[in-house]
Amino acid sequence: MNSSMYYSDYLQLNKILGSQEPVSFKEGNEPAHDEMLFIIIHQSYELWFKQILFELGYVLKIFNKEKINDNSEDLNLVLHRLRRTMRIFELLNQQVSILDTMTPLDFLEFRNLLIPSSGFQSTQFRLIEATLGLQMDNRHQQAYYKRTGEGGFNQNDYAAINEKEAVQNLSHLINNWLERMPFFEEQFWQHYAPQYPDNNCPHIFWNDYRQIYKNSLTEREVNKVADFDYVFFNKIPEGITPESLINLRSSFSADALRAALFIMLYRDFPVFQTSYQILDALIEIDHLMSNWRHKHLIMVRRMIGMRVGTGNTSGSGYLEGALSKHYVYRDIAGLSTFLIERRNLPKLPDELIKHLSFNVD
Repeated sequence: MNSSMYYSDYLQLNKILGSQEPVSFKEGNEPAHDEMLFIIIHQSYELWFKQILFELGYVLKIFNKEKINDNSEDLNLVLHRLRRTMRIFELLNQQVSILDTMTPLDFLEFRNLLIPSSGFQSTQFRLIEATLGLQMDNRHQQAYYKRTGEGGFNQNDYAAINEKEAVQNLSHLINNWLERMPFFEEQFWQHYAPQYPDNNCPHIFWNDYRQIYKNSLTEREVNKVADFDYVFFNKIPEGITPESLINLRSSFSADALRAALFIMLYRDFPVFQTSYQILDALIEIDHLMSNWRHKHLIMVRRMIGMRVGTGNTSGSGYLEGALSKHYVYRDIAGLSTFLIERRNLPKLPDELIKHLSFNVD
């Protein structure tokens, strides 16, 4: 035991508590009381962003493995890290309400002193987005992210973001993990009795499922069968626009989405319970980040209306575009479109049930 260890030394509180230097309090400026709150709130964000990146780093390490054993602790720990990330984002969303105690007039007392810096320049938040899988091509107003110098990133931060975007992100790794799901191999389906013997789909299960799904649709939903064929089997509907195709499926392969849907349908089997919860956690993280962007948008509109942001972005206009476009796991969330009632699920063959129940001989 180290008897010389001291609380403030361990936490390096001298560095942390000495790092708030309101610009308005410097000589020649008029002190603005609320600048201290503004600094502490944003420093707190950055500390939590650091923790999120730490948790996601562990998740990346597991999914980078060539083989992930569903019976090991790996997926349980991944789920634990993702759930912790969710809780942090919930806290960040709540933290906005503290910043809301600052009025627009309070903010104007020091706002011009911040130019050209802005929250847009949070390198850690960009690294979180890139780690989760937000691609440059899918960002709102891409030109903003390619700026360096005034209003943009400095060279080191810009290089760090580009480096992160150049390696496999969590979305890629989740896609690869789903594609490796082995349960559609012929050995598991030799005694499956098809309800609709046909050849519309390359696998007897999906042929049955497609027909059951089709039968479940209302008259106004019949076009969803064409969506089903594209999302899960790459059959492009006639006359559809490229934009519509991207809305149906943009980041995940058809193979991966079939596996994800199968997990969602049969999540009550032991082998799928953790996998389902991981997919659900990724969707929830996406939603929480969207909530954070929405709260930030509302706050900015309240503070500066439609004025240009301090970093020379379009202010609330930029935030509104990012809110609608910056979803990473839209493909996974959209799978609810293709669910059927539980009582209509095809009965799985006994050979497969044994594997899904951990009862492997």
